[in-house]
Amino acid sequence: MANKKKILILGTAYPFRGGLAAYNERLAEELQQTDEVEIWTFTIQYPKLFFPGKSQFSDDPPPKHLRIKRMINSVNPLNWLITGRKIRQWKPDIIITKYWLPIMGPSLGSLLRLGKRKDTRVIAILDNVVPHEKRPGDVPFTRYFLKPVDAFIAMSQSVLNDLRMFEKHKPASLIPHPIYDNYGPIISKTAARQQLKLDPAKKYILFFGFIRQYKGLDLLLKAMADERMKQLDVHAIVAGEYYEDAAPYQELLARLQLGDRVLMHTDFIPNEAVKNYFCAADLVVQPYKSATQSGISQIAYHFEKPMVVTKVGGLVEMVPDGIVGFQAEPDPGSIASAIEKYYKENREADMVAAVQEEKKQYSWSRLANEIYKLAETKNH
Repeated sequence: MANKKKILILGTAYPFRGGLAAYNERLAEELQQTDEVEIWTFTIQYPKLFFPGKSQFSDDPPPKHLRIKRMINSVNPLNWLITGRKIRQWKPDIIITKYWLPIMGPSLGSLLRLGKRKDTRVIAILDNVVPHEKRPGDVPFTRYFLKPVDAFIAMSQSVLNDLRMFEKHKPASLIPHPIYDNYGPIISKTAARQQLKLDPAKKYILFFGFIRQYKGLDLLLKAMADERMKQLDVHAIVAGEYYEDAAPYQELLARLQLGDRVLMHTDFIPNEAVKNYFCAADLVVQPYKSATQSGISQIAYHFEKPMVVTKVGGLVEMVPDGIVGFQAEPDPGSIASAIEKYYKENREADMVAAVQEEKKQYSWSRLANEIYKLAETKNH
């Protein structure tokens, strides 16, 4: 017991929902196999003004066996002072925090400055350094966050490249996003389609996740209007909540007359239902216009689903072309061609086998080992 390290994860966790919470909670599970781990999450994560969805909160029961405390108000500097002192008093050996939006730079950067002691090591896991949707303050907020960090883990080469524009010398590793294996076991395609009341004989592709402009749902809808998709009778399932105005997408659906071939499930998908969507699909399509990496790929890997991804950011690092899926240009015609190729060449069986092999490298233990390794390195 005496040798246990004290590890503090600062960031999103229950009762907040979504990929950031799932990541931090799964990482805590991995680290607490050997060490003492707490997650300190938000009392206020985003003011309502900055949050585009319907709710930030989960309806699921709290995760068992995790110590999660609601401590951080992302917009109240007085809270940062108080919480920073409490971090110091807790005396963590390692502080881990994810960085995904510059708007989090002031709060997290202040907590790290106030909370770290001389022998505390701070590791930042970078989703993005340069955000998809740029806003005033991005650069100074990011610089402020990066300064007290001792070492970094980037989840794609493009993020590592972005980091080196800001921070040239501190230790940094590239560890791809581990697999999201916390959405339950794989079920049969037949059982999943029964759950979703889908035709067992039809072809279904899946677009999954929050709907935002950079994720390219409009490109997929235009691809679905391609004559080749009609001839193949491909159906698309769109499963995810609108994080922007729904009207342009609804107008596109109507104009392209896609009503019966695109199923819109635009409520938040609860954790226990995620497996139904992935297991029901033949293929997961990520038609992004820009990306660093995507947790959607890692859910697809867990459920052993081939993918079509666009050639942007880190997506191409995750999906070897022609092996576990196809890479396409961020263009409706190119996306339609990749989907057509998958079905016409009957690639499901060999690509599923390749996914099963490829997924072995994306383990949580690999990420945990890298965190421990970086915590031992000293800056020069």
